[in-house]
Amino acid sequence: MSSEATDRPERGSGVDPRLLEILICPVTRQTLTYDRAAGELVSKKARLAYPIRGGIPIMLADEARDLDTGAPEGDES
Repeated sequence: MSSEATDRPERGSGVDPRLLEILICPVTRQTLTYDRAAGELVSKKARLAYPIRGGIPIMLADEARDLDTGAPEGDES
């Protein structure tokens, strides 16, 4: 199991592990992978990374980072 990306977050992550187990990508309706190092929930199929701020996952596509460009999805630049 990689220390950077795990399917099951540890309790010290600041996000309730039970919450992370039930969250799905709002775009694809697929499961997410927790990237503890980046503090994001990753949708591999949508190629989006949803930020976690203050222990709260921000599940808005406009706030997600595009994994291909690195920019937020709604960012035109």
